[in-house]
Amino acid sequence: MQRIRLRYTKRGRLRFTSHRDFQRAFERALRRADVPMAYSAGFTPHPKVSYANAAPTGTGSEAEYLEIALTDRRDPETLRVLLDESLPTGLDVVDAVEARTSGLADRLTASVWELRLDGVDPADAERAVAAFTKADTVEVQRMTKNGVRTFDARPAVMSLETHSSQADRPTDQPCAILRLVVRHVTPAVRPDDVLSGLRAVADLAPPVPAAVTRLAQGLLDEETGTVTDPLAPDREAAEALTAVPAAAATAPVPEGSA
Repeated sequence: MQRIRLRYTKRGRLRFTSHRDFQRAFERALRRADVPMAYSAGFTPHPKVSYANAAPTGTGSEAEYLEIALTDRRDPETLRVLLDESLPTGLDVVDAVEARTSGLADRLTASVWELRLDGVDPADAERAVAAFTKADTVEVQRMTKNGVRTFDARPAVMSLETHSSQADRPTDQPCAILRLVVRHVTPAVRPDDVLSGLRAVADLAPPVPAAVTRLAQGLLDEETGTVTDPLAPDREAAEALTAVPAAAATAPVPEGSA
């Protein structure tokens, strides 16, 4: 059995697809691409696909991950191209590696998010960010199936800062861009919780819903506060295996050997 790990995106209007919608679309793509999937046992076998920490419905993402199990070996890049062609534009498979290490989900410990706040003056956003980062606690509320839950969103936010608007975006109205690194904790702190926190500490209330995009997801480097590529260990393991035969082929032959 071969395991392949994929990174895919949710762009444009496809950010409104739910996780169940993506599951159905991806299973159809597996059939279209004629992928030799491994299936679970039992009366209702399902293709062995492991999804990891999907982004909330309505948010875009450049860093969603899953793992599939195959019964026959396939080249990861060839498989990536076939799956990408079989999915609608916006659900794009952008990276693929053979799984050579364990614990992909364990390496998804933090996310980098971008929040586009149309109608918000960047100066107001900077003041709100300063108030949020200086606060010891930022209590927010979220409606759950068991009722309203109150929790502190501040400890999960590793960094929060403003960024200048991109040049290709409209400039006829104010627009603030926020970039934040959020640790994956329980309960999960989502971008909308951070927006609720900004409203609580600085009365920052965007006139229109924020456009939210996950830029990266991976292992949090505690020293630098950055998020690393979760597929890098698999690439490094593959390169190490490739280097061993190459080194053996170029090694000098001892004198007198047959």
